Amino acid sequence: MQPRMNNPAVMIPEAMQALMALATVTRTGGVPDLTLELVNLRASQINGCSVCVDAHPRLAKKAGETDERLFAVAAWRDTPYFTAAERAALALTEALTRISDRADPVPDDIWNEAVRHYDETALATLVLAITNINVWNRLNAATRQVAGVWKP
Repeated sequence: MQPRMNNPAVMIPEAMQALMALATVTRTGGVPDLTLELVNLRASQINGCSVCVDAHPRLAKKAGETDERLFAVAAWRDTPYFTAAERAALALTEALTRISDRADPVPDDIWNEAVRHYDETALATLVLAITNINVWNRLNAATRQVAGVWKP
């Protein structure tokens, strides 16, 4: 496999700095790192980003995540492995990632469930993290970046 081109964020250092700064900020907003990695993995699965589907389980494992939970992320609704807060984060991830799938992209029930588990700062952090992984997914998918080339 060959990428179409280098990742645009790699080619434009200012873009990389901005995306990395956003990622850094989301690590300080009150959402557990493991939850953020679950969010990153789920959005990447939906978007078919092979680079991120390869990378984020590695990062999650490094942070202490179990194989059992990582294997179940795609079926999070049907497994007992996730907390209510993680489920709210995953539901919000799916809604924000699939914004064109429904007239009301983030229905009140999904939003309100997230509000039950995250304060306003943590919720803002979660929305930014979901947005950031979607940017990375789109950059990688558009340019057909190859999974496994990048390893943490």
